[in-house]
Amino acid sequence: MNSKRNFILTLVCFVAIASSSIFQLRAQETQETPLDTLTRSVHKLQDDFAIFKKLKVSGYIQAQFQIADSTGIASYAGGNFAANVDNRFLIRRGRIKFNYDNRLTQYVLQFDANQTEIRTKEAYVKFTEPWLEAVSLQMGIFDVPFGNEAPVSSGSLESPERGRMSQILLPNENDIGAMLTFQMPKTSRFNFLKFEAGVFNGTAGKAVDFDWKKDFITRLSINKASKSEKIKYGVGVSFYDGGVRQANKYVYSKIDSLSGHHYGFVIDSASTNKGQIAQRQYMGVDAQVSFDFPFGITTLKAEYIQGVQPGTSSTTSSPSAAVADASTYAHTADTYIRKFNGAYFYFIQNIFQTKHQIVVKYDWYDPNTKVSGDQLGASSSKLSATDIKYSTLGLGYNYKFDNNIKISLYYDMVTNETSKNLVSKALWKDIPDNVFTVRFQYKF
Repeated sequence: MNSKRNFILTLVCFVAIASSSIFQLRAQETQETPLDTLTRSVHKLQDDFAIFKKLKVSGYIQAQFQIADSTGIASYAGGNFAANVDNRFLIRRGRIKFNYDNRLTQYVLQFDANQTEIRTKEAYVKFTEPWLEAVSLQMGIFDVPFGNEAPVSSGSLESPERGRMSQILLPNENDIGAMLTFQMPKTSRFNFLKFEAGVFNGTAGKAVDFDWKKDFITRLSINKASKSEKIKYGVGVSFYDGGVRQANKYVYSKIDSLSGHHYGFVIDSASTNKGQIAQRQYMGVDAQVSFDFPFGITTLKAEYIQGVQPGTSSTTSSPSAAVADASTYAHTADTYIRKFNGAYFYFIQNIFQTKHQIVVKYDWYDPNTKVSGDQLGASSSKLSATDIKYSTLGLGYNYKFDNNIKISLYYDMVTNETSKNLVSKALWKDIPDNVFTVRFQYKF
C-alpha cells in the first residue's frame, strides 16, 4: 500500500516538474530581445518592398492650347472644334498606368482621363513560357500589333497626334482580344526579331462586339543597330484581315463609268447581302532609321498602308462604337466598301546634345483611290465629301525641359482634294483648317 502511494507521489512530482520546465521554455521563447524584434521587422519590410518593387506606376498629362484657321472645323489635331470655336484649351490626355511585373507574368491597367471622360486604355494579363522565355500570351484590351506609329505611346510621339490615316484605320490604337508574341530574350542574339499575331473584336476597344466576325492582325518586325550603335534601324510588315457585318442588302463597292463620262458607285442590292461580312483588309510596310551625327541624332520614319475599308456614305472610319453611334454604324445603314491608301513620313532632328528638337512630318490618306478631283460628287454617283483625299504637312519644335517636362509647338497645314461637283461649295476649294498647337506634357 505504501509502495503504491509512493509511486503516485513520484508521478505527480514528475508531472509538476515537467510542466514547470515547459512553461519556462515557452516563456523564454516569447521574450524577444530588441535585436530579434528589429530583425523580424526588417524581414517583413523586405518582403513588402519586394512586392512593391514589382509594381511600376507611370503616366503623363498633356495640357494644350490650339488655334484653328476657322470656327467649327473638323480636325484630326485632337478632335473637331465646336461650332463657333476657333481656339480652345484641352486636356488632350491624362494617363496613369499600373504594371505589376512578376517576370514571367504581368498585370497591366491603364486609364485615360480628359475634361469629358475617363476610359480604360489598357487592361490585360500576360504570361511568358518559362523554358525559352520567348513566347508570350496576353489577353484583354491592349494596343493592336499593326504598323509602327499606332502602337507607340502617345507620350513618346514627336508630333502631337498620329496621322489621319492611323486615326481613321486604327482609332484608339487598341482593341479587345488575345495575342501571341515571339521574341527571344535580350540576352539572345536573335532578340532583334519579333513576331506578333492576335485575334480581336474589331471595335477599337470601345464597344461590345456587334457581329460574329473576329479580326486577325499580325506583324513581323526587325530592329537592329550597328556595332558602334551610331546607326539604328528597323523594318516591319503588317497584315489586317477582318470585316464588318452588312446592315442591309444595299452594298456599294464597285466603281464604274456612269452617264456623262462620270464615275460612281454601282449598287448591289441582292437580298443575300444582308448579314454578310464586308471585307476589311489592310497591308502595311514601315521603316525607321536613326544616325548619331556630331550635330545631333537624325531620325527618319515612314509607313505605307493600302487595302479595303468598309464604311458608310458619311464615314470611312473603322467602327469604334458601332452599336452606340446610330449616326454612322446603325443597323440600317447602307454599306460602302472603298479601296484606300495612305502614308506618313517623319524627319526628326535633335540639335547637337541640347534639349531642342525639330520635327517635319508629311502624311496623306486617300479613302477612295478609284476616283479623284471633279469625279467626286457627280450626279447619281453616290460619291461625296467622304471620298476626298487629305494631306497634312506638320512643322514642330520640341523642348525637353527636364526628364519630366516637354514643351511642344506644332503647326498642321491641311490640304484637301477639291471638286466642283460636290454639294458643299466649301469643298470647291481648300478648306481653311490649319491648326497651331502649344502643348505642355508632364511624364513620370
